[in-house]
Amino acid sequence: MIDSILTHPGSAHKDEFLACCVLISQNPVEIQRREPEKADLEDPTVCVVDVGDSHDPTNLNFDHHQFPRDAVPTCSLSLVLKHLELYDDARAFCDWLEPAEWFDCRGANGTARWLGVERDIIGKLSSPIDITLLRRFAADNRHSPGQPLWEVMKMIGDDLVDYLKSLRERLDFIASHSDTWSIESGTASLQAIFLPRTDPLPQEPSMGLPRYIEEQGLGQTAHAMIYPDRRGDGYGLSRYNDHPKMDFTRIKDEPDVHFAHAAGFVAKTSATDTERLKELIAKSYC
Repeated sequence: MIDSILTHPGSAHKDEFLACCVLISQNPVEIQRREPEKADLEDPTVCVVDVGDSHDPTNLNFDHHQFPRDAVPTCSLSLVLKHLELYDDARAFCDWLEPAEWFDCRGANGTARWLGVERDIIGKLSSPIDITLLRRFAADNRHSPGQPLWEVMKMIGDDLVDYLKSLRERLDFIASHSDTWSIESGTASLQAIFLPRTDPLPQEPSMGLPRYIEEQGLGQTAHAMIYPDRRGDGYGLSRYNDHPKMDFTRIKDEPDVHFAHAAGFVAKTSATDTERLKELIAKSYC
């Protein structure tokens, strides 16, 4: 059991902030922002995060600053996720995690070089949400249950942990229920992943489909996804990975298509017959 979480004072960064979010989702305790004492590092009921020059999961110490300069970029969030056995799925499902590791360990310039972009792009990705949450986190030395920021942090941690755990279950569900269709459109052969309607219907029927396609090695050949419409009895049609050959405005005038986005990336149909769904996908190919 964790009695408290301790992280460094002063300016706050995304890695220890998110690490604390994940930790309080599992252990809803107070967060203290101060320098650790030797007794803190040796006390397994005090979780020390991003400070203390110690990575010792047995004593719940999760600092990375003592790692060699040329070590693989690893931040305090990485260490916490590894301890909770969530890291592998986080790296697979959270595209933002590796850049966050690089940014924390290599800074903006190093991260920009690694991403192959100009340095100013990094600043353009900053959000006022990030700025406010980190500034408010840095402003106090204690954050306790019931305080607005602590409660928001717990929501973030809850959502992240739930996403990682539920997405793996979701991918297993898709694997056991979905079909891969080959559809002819003129001289072209299309590939679409079809997820039929089930009872009960998942809250977000399309959730996990892109990840499933990637895991199955279909990313280079897939064109479209067909999945139950959560707002009706029909299906949603989406192009996979923004495929340039799929344009659902081409079927906007079909009698059983009640919505086609003007940008062409998604449509909704009342059709439920599989042959009709294949026909709509074929007509959307350009």
